[in-house]
Parts: sequence; C-alpha cells; structure tokens
Amino acid sequence: MNTIDCRNMACPAPVITVKRTLEELGEVRVLLDDGAPRENVTRFAVNRGFNVSEEQCDAAWALSITHGVSAAVKPTASVESAETVFLITSDRLGDGPDELGRLLMKNFIHTLLETGNLPSRLLFMNSGVHLTTEGSAVLEALGKLAGMGVEILSCGLCLDFFGKKDKLLSGGTTNMLTTVETTLSNVRVIRL
Repeated sequence: MNTIDCRNMACPAPVITVKRTLEELGEVRVLLDDGAPRENVTRFAVNRGFNVSEEQCDAAWALSITHGVSAAVKPTASVESAETVFLITSDRLGDGPDELGRLLMKNFIHTLLETGNLPSRLLFMNSGVHLTTEGSAVLEALGKLAGMGVEILSCGLCLDFFGKKDKLLSGGTTNMLTTVETTLSNVRVIRL
C-alpha cells in the first residue's frame, strides 16, 4: 500500500489529496496531523464506504484506507427523498439589530428540536462557528440534535480564523471540499 504524507497541509488539501489518490489507486496509507485533517479525511473515506484504521505515529496519525463493503459509487437519492442541510453562516438570523438576530438564531435552533422533520446536517461557516464553540447559548440544543442523528460540522478554517479551534464543543470540523460536495449533491440546502 502506498503512503502519502499530508502533514502540515492547509484545509482542504489533505482530503483532496486522499480523494485523488483513492481514485487512482483504490487504497492508501496517509500521514496526517491530529485534529481537523484526521477527522475530515476519516469522514470523507467512511462516507464513501471505505474502511479506515488508524495508528498514532509520533506527533502524527497514520490512516490506512482500504476498500470497504460498499466502496463503490453510491447511487444518488431521488428528489423526493432529498436530505435537508442547513448552511449557517452567521451567529445571527436575518438583518437588523445584532441582539435580535442572536435571539432569533437561538430560537430557531431550539425550535428545530420540536419538529418531526430534522435536517440531516448543520454546516456552520464564518461567524456561524461561534454557535458551536465555548460560550454559545445553543450548545445544549446542538447536543440534543446530534443525539437525534443530526450531523453538526464547523468549518475548520473559520475556527482557526476566530481562534476557536480548541473551543469547539459541538460536532466536528469540516472543510470546503465537503461543503461544496454537499451543496452540489442531491440535497436541499437552506442558507441561514
């Protein structure tokens, strides 16, 4: 199995490199930094039906990505069964006074818990990542949503920009490749 070194690469380069290598070779061993790169590559591979095993090597991680039972291309869902994804790009909802916008966003996320039709994923970008980090008023609600099967993902680059990567308390990190693929796939994306 070939080994590629994706340590010290900026997001989303590790995922793109692994994607291209898997398309060419079908399996790979990849060296990664801990944190977002490891999470993003693992999620990418698992979501495509690959098996992932990992081992810690000094300050890095080695992931072995091999063919899984369903590593073939997955069929796309029909329009009728399309998933709903919320792309949350701010910690406020709507235009107007910031205080009102924050209150509306808090109420929106809490109200999601009361609906019978949950989104499959919440993607947080830009100042939206403040909602998934220490000090957020919606962490408990996000935890409940995650417990109900909603995937909670925050942009790793955004967390870095705001100095909050080590303050992420709800969900995992994601990258622009996953965000673009999600918005281009057969899902209904609602931007807040």
